[in-house]
Amino acid sequence: MSLDTDEDLLLLAGALLNALAGRGWCLGTAESLTGGMVGEAITAVPGASVSYMGGVIGYTDRAKTALLGVPAELLEQRGAVSAEVAEAMAEGCRERLNVQVGLATTGVAGPASDDRGTPVGTVFVACATPWEYRVERLLLDGDRCHIRVESTRAALRLAIRLLEMTPPGVEETT
Repeated sequence: MSLDTDEDLLLLAGALLNALAGRGWCLGTAESLTGGMVGEAITAVPGASVSYMGGVIGYTDRAKTALLGVPAELLEQRGAVSAEVAEAMAEGCRERLNVQVGLATTGVAGPASDDRGTPVGTVFVACATPWEYRVERLLLDGDRCHIRVESTRAALRLAIRLLEMTPPGVEETT
């Protein structure tokens, strides 16, 4: 499946970019299992550079620590596929890219479980903003491609929902 032909992903990415631009905010992404798909969906929208700063693909634990500041102890204790690591990735992205919104994905796309036995299709998406964060756990079925695309879709939706929940007058610029 090509992201540029997935109209729903493009609509979601456009809606997210509009919500960000309306606040004058910028977004950064921290991706593991999606390997850049979230960033790809966002950059497929013309004018994305107004609100999208960039992304980090922290595929390994070592990269999550070095590039996003995820504590090695957290990865050791909770595993890369956890709500706590997803949150740390989103916050690390927000801090390291100096943006108001950090969006992260981590999970197991398959074809096999990770070294902790986490079932294929277990995914966490996280979004961090100046005022709060949200993490969602997904249990997805399907092949590797389907799990990655649905994780991308879920991440975009989460960010849109969180921005829609912003109380009037809550603004922050970096």
